[in-house]
Amino acid sequence: MTDTLQKTKLGDTRILQLDATAFVVGSNPFQSFDSFIGLQKNIDWEADPTVVQGVKLVPHGLNNDLPVIIRDIMDKNNLAPGIVEREIGLLYGDGPHLYKLVFENGFAKREYVTDPEVQAWLDTWDYKRYIDMAMVEFKYMKGVYTKVIRNRGPRIGNAGRINYLQVVPSTDARLEWPETGPKRLESVKRIYVGDFQNHCLYTGLTGYPVFDPYDPFKYPISIGYDNKYSFGRNFYSVPSYYGSLNWIMRSSDIPDVLKYLSENGITSAFHIHSPADYWKDKSDKLKEMYPSETDQELQKRLEKLKDDTFDQMSKVLTGKRNAGKFIETVDFYDVDGNLCAWKVEAIDQKVKDFIESQLKISEKADSATTSGMGLHPSLSNIIVNGQLSSGSQMLYALKLYMASDTTIPEEVVFQKLNQAIRANFPNKGLRMGFYHHSVAREEDVNPEGRVMNSAAEER
Repeated sequence: MTDTLQKTKLGDTRILQLDATAFVVGSNPFQSFDSFIGLQKNIDWEADPTVVQGVKLVPHGLNNDLPVIIRDIMDKNNLAPGIVEREIGLLYGDGPHLYKLVFENGFAKREYVTDPEVQAWLDTWDYKRYIDMAMVEFKYMKGVYTKVIRNRGPRIGNAGRINYLQVVPSTDARLEWPETGPKRLESVKRIYVGDFQNHCLYTGLTGYPVFDPYDPFKYPISIGYDNKYSFGRNFYSVPSYYGSLNWIMRSSDIPDVLKYLSENGITSAFHIHSPADYWKDKSDKLKEMYPSETDQELQKRLEKLKDDTFDQMSKVLTGKRNAGKFIETVDFYDVDGNLCAWKVEAIDQKVKDFIESQLKISEKADSATTSGMGLHPSLSNIIVNGQLSSGSQMLYALKLYMASDTTIPEEVVFQKLNQAIRANFPNKGLRMGFYHHSVAREEDVNPEGRVMNSAAEER
């Protein structure tokens, strides 16, 4: 029976349409894509090089497409991108500022300063755009590719200077496979840029030497890869939520399941009883209308008539737009006085139980997604057990986040920018980082400075 059914995959979901009224649910939204194999946890994709345009590269993912896979998975999820945006906002704080690190009474602290010379250099290029892209790259992929563009002075014996920095998206950059030395990041000599999503067929590959922080003016253009080390990974980092990707996909899948349930009646099924004498009467009328046709040709016409009839019935019986519609049939008696009638019997497929089970799976998937993203629910605006977090919970979660989860990301995000400041202005001892003002409890703030009163004054 299934050999004659028309099979149509509905988008990237697990739902497969067999015919007008029959649907089945598969096992994985990436089942028909090679890219899903890249999420298998027991495969070491860094063990062997991949060859693109004749160049040996360290593959980023089994099919060299992990950044694209993560991008597509995150695009379809309703929770994860918002949590990442909240993390970016918390990390950004009051924005980037120059500072000096000073020590007082044995404690290190930042002294934020203004420096006209350094600021004049920053204003010659869009450094805030660079920082924004670097934060996004780090939060999604735990690594940042930075193109470093030097001036032309060293060509004629003048002093070197880094003109500006530029983020290279992780979808477009790969590490060269090291032919010599240990197989790890420190041995990589070049980084290649191209349209890896399309196998670089149209853009080709452009290789750049790896930026040398100890000789920053060595190359006119170079690229550096700054990352937070992932345990057991020799080259690339993997995001902290990597182990939650299957749950993130499941979380994204539930709305599609419920959508097709509503629109196409995924679990609605009917047993239709049609009188044999009805089709015998139709067959006799076809013989009268087409007397010259063979029995085989007449049978084809009858089958088409059946298909059209049941197709119209399926359109009425399924779909949210058909609520309240009805089917009209004419009952009749055969020559023996027996009633011949159409009957449509709904088959109870436990729709309520199905929906409730999907919602429970969705709750578990959402919980696993938020846990995998690593941000406290009170800071993610996630409702736990039907309740929003209290102000005190949010305050202490924020203080814990600022104390433990901002230093390392900031170091990675600003690593190339601070190396450029040190190279261009070696005697200033300046760095750049995010400024965060301390958040106090409302009861510790003067009444006129509290949020409620400040908002009332602004209105």
